[in-house]
Amino acid sequence: MLCDYHVHTIYSDDSIYEMEDVIKDGIKKGIKELCFTDHVDYGIKRDVDDPRGPVYLNGQPISNVDYPKYYEEYLTLKEKYKDQITLKLGLEFGIQMHTIPDYEALFKSYPFDFIILSIHQVDDLEFWTGDFQKGRTEKEYYERYYQELYDVVKNYKNYSVLGHMDLIKRYDDHDGYDSFNNHKEIITDILKTVIKDGKGIEINTSSVRYEIGDLTPSRDILKLYLELGGTIITIGSDSHKDEHLGAYIEETKKELKELGFKQYCTYNKMIPEFHNL
Repeated sequence: MLCDYHVHTIYSDDSIYEMEDVIKDGIKKGIKELCFTDHVDYGIKRDVDDPRGPVYLNGQPISNVDYPKYYEEYLTLKEKYKDQITLKLGLEFGIQMHTIPDYEALFKSYPFDFIILSIHQVDDLEFWTGDFQKGRTEKEYYERYYQELYDVVKNYKNYSVLGHMDLIKRYDDHDGYDSFNNHKEIITDILKTVIKDGKGIEINTSSVRYEIGDLTPSRDILKLYLELGGTIITIGSDSHKDEHLGAYIEETKKELKELGFKQYCTYNKMIPEFHNL
């Protein structure tokens, strides 16, 4: 069964992919189930109804998902295409420690099937712009990144899986720094917490298009997760446009089997459902 559990639409500020077009393209590609996981990044963005107005990036307003509109369109399309594809309601929470209360409130507001917990910025400094890494060595910024992730998973529990767990590798200079072995202790602590809490991790197939040269998270992290007893794993393309949707998911299933995984998961009302690889 081809499923995609990391999908962005026009409700994310970095995509113009209409929700219905995602569904139509997914059906054409043979996707049987997909979960919408549009971006919410409190701290650097505001909600559309925030009385302070939007935050601006490069002169353009950016905001979090328009939740009522998102949910209404999701319900309409779920009914319209119910005989052709299974749709699930999710979001990608770009959490930081100081924004946890905002996500606690949001989580209670809608009947989510699936939540990705991601760290996209720390101290409101973005990775993709290089602002977070500026003035830090690789050791220092990996250390700070993993510490924030560890602190968040210890303090926030309303999520399903960790998204692209070593995301920051996407933005480093790929000079051979051994981020796994240099930070294995805290990575282990993060994974033990995730497993203890009955949560999982995702494997994010965007590693191919970003030419990282490894899986995301790395094969080393995936092996460690398995060794520690982790079983919950989802697969998502992190798509923002048609050519991303469903990409490399079947190839990734083969990689997971080679690493020793037996199953992958989809979600229903925040409960994992297991499928054989």
